[in-house]
Amino acid sequence: MWVAGSRMVGRHLAKTLATVSLSVTLASGAVRPSSCPSILASGSPFSSCEFPLNFIMLGWNLTEENLHKKSRTSPYPGSNVERSKVPDEKVSWLVEWPEYSPVEYTAGAVLALPAWADPPVGERNFSPKFNEKDGHVERRSQNGLYEVEHGRPRNPAGRTGLAGRGLLGRWGPNHATDPILTRWKRDSKGNTVNHPISGKNMLQFVAIKRKDCGEWAIPGGMVDPGEKISTTLKREFGEEAMNSLQKSRVERQELEKDLHRLFSQEHFVVYKGYVDDPRNTDNAWIETEAVNYHDETGEIMDSVPLRAGDDAKEVKWVDINDKLKLYASHSQFIQLVAEKRGAHWSEEL
Repeated sequence: MWVAGSRMVGRHLAKTLATVSLSVTLASGAVRPSSCPSILASGSPFSSCEFPLNFIMLGWNLTEENLHKKSRTSPYPGSNVERSKVPDEKVSWLVEWPEYSPVEYTAGAVLALPAWADPPVGERNFSPKFNEKDGHVERRSQNGLYEVEHGRPRNPAGRTGLAGRGLLGRWGPNHATDPILTRWKRDSKGNTVNHPISGKNMLQFVAIKRKDCGEWAIPGGMVDPGEKISTTLKREFGEEAMNSLQKSRVERQELEKDLHRLFSQEHFVVYKGYVDDPRNTDNAWIETEAVNYHDETGEIMDSVPLRAGDDAKEVKWVDINDKLKLYASHSQFIQLVAEKRGAHWSEEL
């Protein structure tokens, strides 16, 4: 019954809000604001009111010029598939485009039906409950309700030029986590380093170089069905930045102690919601929860050896500034961390 009515709900939201709020969330004890900030962009509405009430909502300045760019790039990752061209002015589903005919593509690895992937829509015994918690599979979006058309979820940020799921296992939202571990940059004497122009302390974060595309990124990954976000954050960081999968049982036990110390530090949620990711399609997309764990003294991180593993080719500490070129929306997440902690970001005063 929901599938039939979801299109109507989504259209009603679009007409009443006519906004996209890809909002960021910074931890605080504030009460819910009387009005929910939103920003007009080329896509269906994301209401910042959907986020937990113990977070302050800050608008992320996403405009038609920078929204939904990586989700339209070709060729599609890991393939030679070229997306149908989608001009900026026709990204939004609110714009009528009867001629729109996206390329259909779902990777063979997904069609092989591993444990992390859904069957094709319409297959017998597959009746997903979109916009709901479907058993152990989380099919709700961080950004509110999404439309379902002809049995398929529709990307709330707009057209991508590709139908199907690409490399993504789930129809609709595919939930991920991004642990951002930071420390203050220090000189050989242990003193914090200030930027010569801004005068602000400089932050560093743990970055990995992805094997699939060669871009630098935050070490993160997909949330397993039924898994807690806190567990995913630790697991993904351990696999990609500490090579936990190649450790012996004894080494993994010691590693677990290090991870517990790392992820017991002061932290805050940086962002929750849709991510402009090159793997996104019209029917499947990435949503993430990015969390910053900060080692104020640097003593904990100094004792933890970094070693690339799993999907990472390299791992290292990287200075945070506005010159960073990172995977997907990761640069924006890092900027939010720097601003929240009063650290250097840009030389423009």
